[in-house]
Amino acid sequence: MKPSGVLSEDLEQKIRLMPKTEIHVHIEGATTPETIWKMAARNKIKLPAATLEEWKKFYQFKDFNHFIDVYMKCCECMITPEDFTMMVEDFYEHQAGQNILYTECFLSASLFIDKMPFKTMLDALEKGRKLGEAKHKVRVEIIPDIGRNLPQTQDSVTDFVIEGFRRGIFIGLGLGGIEEGFPAELFTENFKRAREAGLRLVSHAGEAAGAESVWGSIKALKAERIGHGFRCLEDPELVKYLREHQIPIEVSPKSNYRTCVVKEGEPHPIHEMLKQGLYCTVNSDDPTMFSTSLIEEYRLLAKQGMSWEQLWNLNLKTLEATFLPESEKKALKKKWDAFYSTSL
Repeated sequence: MKPSGVLSEDLEQKIRLMPKTEIHVHIEGATTPETIWKMAARNKIKLPAATLEEWKKFYQFKDFNHFIDVYMKCCECMITPEDFTMMVEDFYEHQAGQNILYTECFLSASLFIDKMPFKTMLDALEKGRKLGEAKHKVRVEIIPDIGRNLPQTQDSVTDFVIEGFRRGIFIGLGLGGIEEGFPAELFTENFKRAREAGLRLVSHAGEAAGAESVWGSIKALKAERIGHGFRCLEDPELVKYLREHQIPIEVSPKSNYRTCVVKEGEPHPIHEMLKQGLYCTVNSDDPTMFSTSLIEEYRLLAKQGMSWEQLWNLNLKTLEATFLPESEKKALKKKWDAFYSTSL
């Protein structure tokens, strides 16, 4: 299929209605500017804007580091247990509205770890999960992450995540934040601790830094999935390794354009990654910050020339890349198959 700016009505409907999973989305990054504005007012946090409209314009990112600044400012506004419960409950609504039946999402724990006692935070998150699941009938699992640029928080975050894992609130540990200057090797011991406790491991890498960042996440952290990862294409040996081991890569096209790590107007590197036989999944990363959604990510790839069969295969790959037990994957796969059979 050739690239096109317009999708057929049939393809639009298939993308919108197909059952989906998502494995790379930040719960804070799915919180609307309006909600952040309200939190800031309630918690008396001064934002770099006089009006809501100015605050929305602040989301027009200049580069990756500007995005991190905005992200951290948003997280500053989340202070009370009620803020976190509301954020989690709202996230369920956001996912359910796109027919995302199962999600593994990130929580930026390094930015919250000192705001309240572990138990208070875990209670607030658990409450949000129970309210969200009861109301919206979709499932969400949480993977807190360590911010690379806040390495001093890593011990506390790991303790927090292990405690939450024992309570059944978390399933894994991630690594996010600014890549350059903060290599994965700084976090080896805490990822080892998490792995030994039974947590699943993921790492952002190969986005704002090169292939060496992906190598570090694989070799030092034993990461089971790589977030973004498209700069693996800079290293043929890494591409070969990722292909041979079929390590899932959590690709978020719109995010890469918005943070200027991929140039607007150029085809996204996912096309070349797929040609190279890499295991790619599709995700929205920080949807409200990037004016996107998982539905929009699939639309974007369709406009860049992907067929319905290619999009559907990516959807299946995302389900397979989840940390769900095989029995639960099979149960969801039946729903996927039922939808696909009616779409032909």
